[in-house]
Amino acid sequence: MSYPAVSVVLPFRNADRFLNEALASVAAQTFQKFEAVLVNDDSDDTSLSIAQNWCRRDLRFRLIQSDGRGLVDALNSGLAHSRGEWIARMDADDISLPERLEKQLNLALSMGPETVVSCQVESFPHSIVTDGYRKYEEWLNQLIEPVEIERNLFVESPVPHPTAFYHRESVLAAGGYLERELPEDYELWLRLWNRGFRFSRVPEVLLRWRDRPDRLSRTSSSYSLTSFYRLKAKYLACVPCMSAKRVLIAGSGQTARRLGKCLQDEGFEIEAFIDPDAERQGQTLRNRPVTGTFILSEFPNIPAVIATRVPGARDTAREFMEDIGRIEWKDFVICS
Repeated sequence: MSYPAVSVVLPFRNADRFLNEALASVAAQTFQKFEAVLVNDDSDDTSLSIAQNWCRRDLRFRLIQSDGRGLVDALNSGLAHSRGEWIARMDADDISLPERLEKQLNLALSMGPETVVSCQVESFPHSIVTDGYRKYEEWLNQLIEPVEIERNLFVESPVPHPTAFYHRESVLAAGGYLERELPEDYELWLRLWNRGFRFSRVPEVLLRWRDRPDRLSRTSSSYSLTSFYRLKAKYLACVPCMSAKRVLIAGSGQTARRLGKCLQDEGFEIEAFIDPDAERQGQTLRNRPVTGTFILSEFPNIPAVIATRVPGARDTAREFMEDIGRIEWKDFVICS
């Protein structure tokens, strides 16, 4: 029996408003040696009948039931039942453009099995896309090469989950999807990075990414800012310069406070918080002093975590650190 080169893993739950359009975009791919593994995650609308109709019409579409309740179980069920060497993730409300599978497969083959390939995205419908998501889209679309993506790995998740394309056996060997209380996709990317995987992006929009008020990233506590900070704190210890777990934190606002707590929970020792605002210097934060940038020269071997979400502050901080001779990922890491 010959197996497809690519398995499109598409979980769905109560997605009947969008599922037909999503599946039609899969069927219209220029690369045709695929299967679509449709995972029913306890739907109680007409999504199941839509999926069944597609499976009757096109034998490349297969329907399975999730082994449990929830997205992580549905994803792992999809991986377990897939027959393709490569996995293309997709959500039930998004639209893959015709050349998506072809172009992501070509890039993945050129990089090897320990890679995660993404693509540029276009968020829609434009009338409801928030400024925050638009800025996130602009940020991730500019990160193309592996070195750029890795450098920004702790800023935000650089791989929107429905754009992910990866080697099935390699991801299963790393444990598949594990996290249920934190962002499951971002946790997987950080875990794969820690195992030596590289990340790259096809520099073209190949997925239309639907924004909607009820998307999980808006409604589930697993995707709260605190959840992201907890996850970043856990994996920051895997950055070589952070292995001693002694850090300076550049920032003293809400981001620095939340991330600082998560770092302390992970066993990090914070020497000080850095803030260029003289009015804040001399205060304490999480029982550590708030001081000026001069502290960097007093602790030349202690790495800094730049923790701010103030617009423009991330780039300003990076430029300042580089101007004083500090090297990113050797002396400091951007984590916002």
